[in-house]
Amino acid sequence: GTLLGGVFALIFQPEIVANIGGGTALNFESGYKGILNAITVDTAIATDDPALNDLFSSGGMSGMLGTIWLIVCAMVFGGIMDGIGALERITESLLKLAKTTFGLFASTVGSCLALNVTASDQYLAIVVPGKMFSKAYEERGLAPENLSRSLEDSGTVTSVLVPWNTCGAYHSGVLGVGVGEYALYAVFNWLSPIMTLLFAAFRIKIKQLATTTGQ
Repeated sequence: GTLLGGVFALIFQPEIVANIGGGTALNFESGYKGILNAITVDTAIATDDPALNDLFSSGGMSGMLGTIWLIVCAMVFGGIMDGIGALERITESLLKLAKTTFGLFASTVGSCLALNVTASDQYLAIVVPGKMFSKAYEERGLAPENLSRSLEDSGTVTSVLVPWNTCGAYHSGVLGVGVGEYALYAVFNWLSPIMTLLFAAFRIKIKQLATTTGQ
């Protein structure tokens, strides 16, 4: 997407690209420098409108380094937690509390939320509970769609609400808005796990495993 945007800029906005590249007319040198600078370092296009000046200013890849470091550290920490078995230990402890169908759904939601906070990575918050709870759902005669929906509603959508999670750090860095500032308006994200628990409590759209009969 970035490279394609650079190609379009060369075609439709050659003067701006040349300006960013430090030239007066578009040639190979100014075009190359202009595209490279726009992608990697701070760039700004001056206009008479202050609002447009803010819109046309970009930090490039260098402006995202702080966020990238946080994401890398979160991934390393999550990998270590997974490697030493700490994540499975957390999930197993929650699984012991699942005495009923509602308890199983609640344990799944709690496990995903806990791993989003402790492992700091969305994918670990989905994969680890998915592996740990799949057999429990099958033993209770529940279709795998129930587990998939629970993982999505509690693992995927809540990751952006954790500031040190890879997703939360990325969204905060790109939007330029702190997680605490947009979390209140992310109604879908914090309401989804609540709706999952309500659906489980009242057994709404809880699919059972299809039974087969032998000949």
